[in-house]
Amino acid sequence: MKILSYNVNGVRSALTKGLAEYLAAANADVVCLQEIKAEASQIDDAVFAALGYKAWWYSAGKKGYSGVAILSKTEPTHVEFGCGEPEWDHEGRIIRADFGKLSVMSAYFPSGSSGEHRQEAKYRFLDFFSGYAEGLRKDLPGLLVCGDYNICHRAIDIHDPKGNKDSSGFLPEEREWMEKFFQAGFIDTFRHFYPEEAHRYSWWSFRANARNNNKGWRIDYIAACDRLQQQLHNAGIDPDARHSDHCPVWVEMKD
Repeated sequence: MKILSYNVNGVRSALTKGLAEYLAAANADVVCLQEIKAEASQIDDAVFAALGYKAWWYSAGKKGYSGVAILSKTEPTHVEFGCGEPEWDHEGRIIRADFGKLSVMSAYFPSGSSGEHRQEAKYRFLDFFSGYAEGLRKDLPGLLVCGDYNICHRAIDIHDPKGNKDSSGFLPEEREWMEKFFQAGFIDTFRHFYPEEAHRYSWWSFRANARNNNKGWRIDYIAACDRLQQQLHNAGIDPDARHSDHCPVWVEMKD
């Protein structure tokens, strides 16, 4: 089973850049999308149905902002829209689909880069998500948390750790949160297979030709509950997919 996660930075825009063709070639069983920036009524599900997917959309209250989705070739046993916390549900941050013993979450963590107010919101989300994820992990031991975390975990995950030491997304408090998250029973699936591989990023600024120079950040993750460790088969990043300022990340699971 292949699960793919992609911050598309606007699903309608990404479709005009070849997203459907990429998804056809990637052939994932489940696709988690973040930052869809659209309401369900604005999206043509027929494009995804032609690829064999049924789609579940969870949009933000503010039009053209945030939002997450899950596409699946298999009908879930349950789909959970939101997390029950009004602040984050209004921003369309979390959707989850359960497939028997396996549960797949698409999550879009807040960015703090636009100012102190949003950085404070990001910290509130991280505080909330720690308890939320831990509770789910106990009830759903086959949980995968896929998405844009908007945090680089370690220096190996960013092109210029010294120059970005005071940047949102690489602040000590954020990195400490990531460390605690992975120590609390979650596996960074990419690092599980490639613990020392450098220069592997999932987001690049639109400025200064950053992508062509591979001056990026690895801020997109698929985290697996530790009970899934024996089922992990492979993981990867697809930097050549250019429908967004992010690129897809994926994991393959054994039965």
